[in-house]
Amino acid sequence: MSEAEEKERLAREDAEQAQLPYKWTQTIRDLDVTIPVAGNLRGRDLDVTLTKTKIKVAVKGQPAIIEGDFPHAIHVDESSWTLETTTNPPGKEVSVHLDKVNQMEWWAHVVTTAPKRDVSKMTPENSSLGDLDGETRAMVEKMMYDQRQKEMGAPTSDEQKKLDILKKFQKDHPEMDFSNAKIG
Repeated sequence: MSEAEEKERLAREDAEQAQLPYKWTQTIRDLDVTIPVAGNLRGRDLDVTLTKTKIKVAVKGQPAIIEGDFPHAIHVDESSWTLETTTNPPGKEVSVHLDKVNQMEWWAHVVTTAPKRDVSKMTPENSSLGDLDGETRAMVEKMMYDQRQKEMGAPTSDEQKKLDILKKFQKDHPEMDFSNAKIG
């Protein structure tokens, strides 16, 4: 895609997003939605529902401002919403925080009926390996090691493990002839 086509695609995407009755941002771990509402509303005037796979935000007695299925699951217990006063412009907004179940993927949209964003161009925010929990950190370090090994034409950690097992088997069974074996 040429640079001009890419700019045009981004402008079209931004225009589609601007038409939505809410704004949203995300990190690789979570997603935040802000929905402007009338300044005289209170929390009890709102109908907000968050489930593992769906969202609904409405003013009671009115059509939903946002309602639909998420493209991916959320942790309901870690997700929340608040009604906040805004100064620019003056009024209020519903602020919804969604905690993603799969914290290794970008969402193309908040609800599946909304226009999609091109997530292939998104890059994660800078973070250090120290920010990750032990299991995730080990997985990321393994992926980084394997990527470096591939770039050098060397075996990945899984391939090396298989080669080590084969060498041990050959050593333990010298009576077997492996000279014509095809490995790979």
